[in-house]
Amino acid sequence: MKPKITPTRDGSATLYSPEFNDHYHSVFGAINESRHVFIEAGFNQIHSTSIKLFEVGFGTGLNALLTFLEGLKREVAVEYSAIELYPLSTDTIQQLSTCLGLSNEDKELFIQIHQAEWNRKIRLSSHFQLQKIHGDFNNYPFTEKYDLIFFDAFAPEKQPDLWSTDNFIKIYQAMNTQGILTTYSSKGIVKQAIRKAGFHLQRMAGPSGKRHMLRAIKEHP
Repeated sequence: MKPKITPTRDGSATLYSPEFNDHYHSVFGAINESRHVFIEAGFNQIHSTSIKLFEVGFGTGLNALLTFLEGLKREVAVEYSAIELYPLSTDTIQQLSTCLGLSNEDKELFIQIHQAEWNRKIRLSSHFQLQKIHGDFNNYPFTEKYDLIFFDAFAPEKQPDLWSTDNFIKIYQAMNTQGILTTYSSKGIVKQAIRKAGFHLQRMAGPSGKRHMLRAIKEHP
């Protein structure tokens, strides 16, 4: 079934998936959540001129857009890879682009991100390389090392297989030392799985409408 556009309280919009009975981002504010969880708690905590990043759940592409813009502002070179099993249709992307409250320039960039060919590394600018992977993360074999992981799958009760200890172990092994993982979920089963994988776990204040979120650090090789 086709996802439905849902307004959120910060003036942006998200999508509701009838298939998973879940929203892609918080109804309290899609852009606010993405900035809080992934940009402020993740991207901006890595003080380097280059960042290699992997996202579990490309979804609406909002995290990629905000990362592009933040990297441009900070003059950080970004290699951005993201995996998604259920890519959005062109029609849904076009409709969503008009509801996010973006400037005309950022709207064009949002469309450009979605139009980038799947399963290839595409250079969108001098500072941003994008690789969108069409596939199931459960079966995905990492072949590179990353500094930052955005874990943005549907909620654990909607996609429990993705939030498994085995997947977090796989992520841990694919990260550089002092690498960071961020996710909006702070459920007990998620905390347990992340700790079992070997991460140092931090429970942090969540975005508007949510008490907590999680950040995890790979402290040892």
